[in-house]
Amino acid sequence: MVPSTLMSANLLGELAAVLPPEGVVTDADVLESHRRDQASWAEAGMPRVLVRPGSTQEVQAVLRVASAHRVPVVARGAGSGLTGGANAVEGGIVLSLSRMNRILELDRRGLFAVVQPGVINAAVKAAAAEHGLWYSPDPASWEFSSIGGNLATNAGGLCCVKYGVTGDSVLGLEAVLADGSVVRTGGRTHKNVAGYDLTRLFVGSEGTLGIITEATLRLRPRPPPATTLVASFPTLVAAGAAVTEIMTGTRPSLLELMDRATVRAVEAHRPMGLDVDAAALLLARSDAGGDQGVAECARMAAACESAGATFIAQSGDEAEGELLMGARRLAYPALERQGSTLLDDVGVPLSRIVDLLAAVERIAEQRGVLIGTFGHAGDGNMHPTLVFDRNDPDAVARAQAAFDDILRVVDEMGGTITGEHGVGMLKRPYLARQLGPESTRIHMAIKATLDPLGILNPGKLL
Repeated sequence: MVPSTLMSANLLGELAAVLPPEGVVTDADVLESHRRDQASWAEAGMPRVLVRPGSTQEVQAVLRVASAHRVPVVARGAGSGLTGGANAVEGGIVLSLSRMNRILELDRRGLFAVVQPGVINAAVKAAAAEHGLWYSPDPASWEFSSIGGNLATNAGGLCCVKYGVTGDSVLGLEAVLADGSVVRTGGRTHKNVAGYDLTRLFVGSEGTLGIITEATLRLRPRPPPATTLVASFPTLVAAGAAVTEIMTGTRPSLLELMDRATVRAVEAHRPMGLDVDAAALLLARSDAGGDQGVAECARMAAACESAGATFIAQSGDEAEGELLMGARRLAYPALERQGSTLLDDVGVPLSRIVDLLAAVERIAEQRGVLIGTFGHAGDGNMHPTLVFDRNDPDAVARAQAAFDDILRVVDEMGGTITGEHGVGMLKRPYLARQLGPESTRIHMAIKATLDPLGILNPGKLL
């Protein structure tokens, strides 16, 4: 048997042989800073080494070395994940894609961009805007999250209700498999049904099937300035009725909801004159532009009024619209100021949104935990956020129990344990219940085929 110290030395030596000097890092402080993502409550091991490849070929070389030594590899983007999906494995390799940060091509006529995984979402948006185009996926972390991380979790955002999640804007991928081989999926066309949809397979796989090294992204014409609406409701039922009416009668580009606990947290954090007695606050947008946008917003306002809204305001001015949206953007930061947070990410059918909100309120009362719920009402993806004292064992236990309660209720409603943040470590214990035995078996078979040694991000997702 090879001593672990010798194996470690051989591993580092082989990595140093295939990467430039700046591509292999063993400094303890740097390793510590790359151990975990934003899910501070999820476990994280101490990696043996951090590697920073600068090309697909270097990623291939790293994975060949890792396979030879059977050492786990965890791919890492900007570290903005919320489920522990990028947390290090003890003694393993953390593979940072930060050096692979170039936009390789932007085709204005073809409406696509080819980018490396380390490119920040905001950089793609900015590059597209220079050509009068728009990259639509907009997770809350768009200003600092990487495209690779967005792809790994199939990230969503506020515009999902009209434009879909990250996967809906991916035309093709290049990925390196565990043995170092390269696979290319999809292409540059907007329609492509040749063979199995391997692009969709890799998007959302959280680095467990391969490491994405290049993506061809769909761009769109930049939409005109949006018309924004905000409405307050005396009951959750009234807010739910408005959501149903809006979604069956218009196609908003954004439809967000905040419950009473969240509204109160925002108002306490930054007074904006919000109605802290309202059961819910609804924010909506139309980016149809011109008279059509105004008409769509008017129909949404009428839906809110007929549902019993106590306050309605709207504006076609872009600056004023951003002011109205300010409350929604402050939702999570405001709740964070009240204690340690456990941010959930669940989805239910549109017809069950009110039931979910009511269940969360009931769970919060039963468990004695503050829970503020906000999220994407237009597609049923909500974020119950538990606030508690991490230094109080009893508070932590009650928060965990409430978290479990929410996921159980979501399952009973025919929902999903994650709509856009991914499974990672946080939701892994709950995945099999949602998938069922046969689907779980298929997932495991796919994993075994593409990663037979099980070295790619072990302990995550499955």
